[in-house]
Amino acid sequence: MSEQVLNISMQRYNTWLESGKLTEEEKKELLEIKDNTDEIKQRFCSYLSFGTAGLRGTMAMGTNNMNIHTVCHASQGFADYIKSCGINDAAERGIVIAYDSRLNSEKFAHATAAVMANAGIKVFLFDGIRPTPELSFAVRRLGTVAGVNITASHNPKQYNGYKAYWEDGAQLGPEQADAVSEKIINTDIFKEVKFSDGDYERAVESGKITLIGSEIDEDFLAQVAKQPICPDVVKKAADDLKIVYTPLYGTGYKLVPEAMRRLGIKNIYTVDEQMTPDGNFPTTPFPNPELPQVFELAIKLADEKGVDIIIGNDPDADRTGVMIRDGNGKFMTLSGNQIGAMLLDYIISAKKEFGSFPENAFAVKTIVSTDIVTKMCSIHGVKLYDVLTGFKFIGKVVSDYETETGRSADKDFLLGFEESNGYMRGTYLRDKDAVCSTVLLCEMAAYYQIHGKTLYDALCDMYNRYGLYKEHTSNIYMEGLDGLARMKALMERLHSNIPSELGGEKIRFLRDYLAETITDIKTGNKTGTGLPKSDVLLYETENGNKIVIRPSGTEPKIKIYYLLHSESGNQAELDSLLDACIKSMKELTQI
Repeated sequence: MSEQVLNISMQRYNTWLESGKLTEEEKKELLEIKDNTDEIKQRFCSYLSFGTAGLRGTMAMGTNNMNIHTVCHASQGFADYIKSCGINDAAERGIVIAYDSRLNSEKFAHATAAVMANAGIKVFLFDGIRPTPELSFAVRRLGTVAGVNITASHNPKQYNGYKAYWEDGAQLGPEQADAVSEKIINTDIFKEVKFSDGDYERAVESGKITLIGSEIDEDFLAQVAKQPICPDVVKKAADDLKIVYTPLYGTGYKLVPEAMRRLGIKNIYTVDEQMTPDGNFPTTPFPNPELPQVFELAIKLADEKGVDIIIGNDPDADRTGVMIRDGNGKFMTLSGNQIGAMLLDYIISAKKEFGSFPENAFAVKTIVSTDIVTKMCSIHGVKLYDVLTGFKFIGKVVSDYETETGRSADKDFLLGFEESNGYMRGTYLRDKDAVCSTVLLCEMAAYYQIHGKTLYDALCDMYNRYGLYKEHTSNIYMEGLDGLARMKALMERLHSNIPSELGGEKIRFLRDYLAETITDIKTGNKTGTGLPKSDVLLYETENGNKIVIRPSGTEPKIKIYYLLHSESGNQAELDSLLDACIKSMKELTQI
């Protein structure tokens, strides 16, 4: 098998060198590895997989990397799919393209636009970097049939990506992604991709590519401004409320502070070192706002200015991270689950207080997100939808609700969120929106401030009312050429071997989303999951605690989610249960 992989890799390597499509610099990069068979296998053993998250990988020459050729290859496949999708005016409606601050993002966006234009598809291209949520909004605002955003979200600087969207403003669903992938696979990367130097400039000059910018910004910000529950609370707290903000060198640098100012926030302190877009991320090698280390400069600024709240976004401004001072005055990181639960709790409370709580209120979370909101929604009469991981599934619930009811979900939809710091409110887009969530967090902080509470007080109050919940995520990394095979083998073994207990608690239900079944271990009865097929296992104990395991869709790892709670509110017992569950999963996965 190893020899076969090497032969295939060498064949592809030589095809690239002999294609006549590489620049001298690109040829030089490949010639430098001519004697390194391991590197050649790494780069050419497969094609970069196109899934529901599009493409994502490290930037280098090769079929298994992000580069101008694989981007154009994907764009040609996507263009062919658009023209064959069965929508008569698809090409005329066109596609909108955005990009973030990463290295090569602008180059990849221009190439994507040129390939689409050459395929006869109308192109709307942003005139500079823009947040992911604005791309989702623009698809809906302009009525295009599709969208593309060049971004690798929160990954390190060596990564880039290609997110593909459909006409509803959500990323492609599984069936669509498979159809695009098939188009790509059946297209020769050099002979059938219509792209050459100068195509972009010519398409702009001829009007095949239309540049867009400030007008979409204004429309987007106008929609964001509609999402707060009671903006008046900000006016009351504005003189004393202080926020430190950082975009982590990304696309939030302009629109997020502007949205905050329009809300009425007066005291915004920005981390100057991180305000200029820079794909090298010089002070944050891993620009993920879930991680406390990215906020070192922000904490220093907050201490200097006497600020209690820090908000940061990832480079494409779809994720929001928050740090607050705890009861001892030290900064602590709020998890994505805590932020989502606090936002939903605030939205429910504020709507009830101000008389705007809808009769048909609903919220959406993923199956790997905190169950505190399950209890919260049950108490307050909010219908809660649990969906698979991925914001496209959250967006689909909103779209389906509107289709089924025949009316806008604006009043009824409260919040959609996932544990990885993504939040969506409103129906103007179908993806996570850090611009809006930052505004909502500011409003929430103002609300609690005028009631004499800090965000830490609000967090503690939430746990006192609904019970103590604890969430934890761990990863099993499986890198290398055989990483995907090892991930598949482990998941296959887990699907066929059901444990009787985890962490000392007996398993009561097994939800196998690949088999699309929920098994009652006690009775043996099986029912359907009601969700699309996916390689995910969820173990639920007799005490209602859950452990979920799934392969990552963007990185070479298997993720394990622990969703635990304590009816007694005993933190020590909860910590002990988590340790026991982690030990059980290590034994189960043999790591």
